[in-house]
Amino acid sequence: MELKGLKAAFPHTLPVMAGYLALGTAYGILMDTIGMNALWTAFSSLTVFAGSAQMLSISLLETAAPLIQAALLTLVLNFRHLFYGLSLIGQYRETGWRKPYLIFGLTDETYAILTATPVPPGVLPGDFYFFVTLLNQSYWVAGSVLGTLIGSLITFSTQGVDFAMTALFVVLLTEQVKKKENRLPAGIGLAFSLVFLLLLGPDRFLIPSLAAITLCLLALGGKGKELSPP
Repeated sequence: MELKGLKAAFPHTLPVMAGYLALGTAYGILMDTIGMNALWTAFSSLTVFAGSAQMLSISLLETAAPLIQAALLTLVLNFRHLFYGLSLIGQYRETGWRKPYLIFGLTDETYAILTATPVPPGVLPGDFYFFVTLLNQSYWVAGSVLGTLIGSLITFSTQGVDFAMTALFVVLLTEQVKKKENRLPAGIGLAFSLVFLLLLGPDRFLIPSLAAITLCLLALGGKGKELSPP
C-alpha cells in the first residue's frame, strides 16, 4: 500500500469531511442526551459506521428496544447498501486484503465518490478506494466524539439536530446533478421514488423504489452508474 493513494484521495473527501464533522457532531450531541459518553460514541462509530442506523440507535437505546427489533429495523434502513454493493463488484474485485474493510466502510457518501471519481493516474485503485473509505470514517469518528464532548456543555434544546443527515443528502445530490451526465439517473431516482411513495406510503416505499431504480439503471447499460439511488 502506497501513501500516494492517501494524497490522491484526500482532496476528494473534503466535502464529506465538512458534512461528516457537522453530522457526526449532531450524532454525538444526541448520544450525550441519552447518557452515552465519548468512549461509547467512538466505539459505535468505529464498529457500526452507519449514520442513519446510528441515529436510529439513539431511540432504540433510549427505549431499550429488543435486539431482534433493532436488527430488523437496521436491516430495512440500510437495505439500500445491497444495491450499492452490487454495482461495485467490478471495482472491488482486485482490492485484495482491503476488500473486507471496503465492504464494511461503504456509505452513501463514499459510494458517491468512488462511482463519480476516476482513479488518479499512477495510483493503485485499491489504495485509492481504501483511503477514501478510511478518511471518511475518520471524519465521522472525530465529529461524533467532538459532539459528545460538546453535548455535555449544551443547556438548550437539541430538537431538530438530527435533520443534519437529511441536509447532507440534499447537498450530495446537488453536487451530483451539477454534472450533465448525472441528471438522467437523478431524474429516474426522483420519478420512481415519487411513484412508490404515492402508491405505498412513506413507510413502505424505500425498498421497492431502490429495486426499481437499480433495475432501470442496469437496463440503461450503466448510464446512471455515477449516481447512487436517493
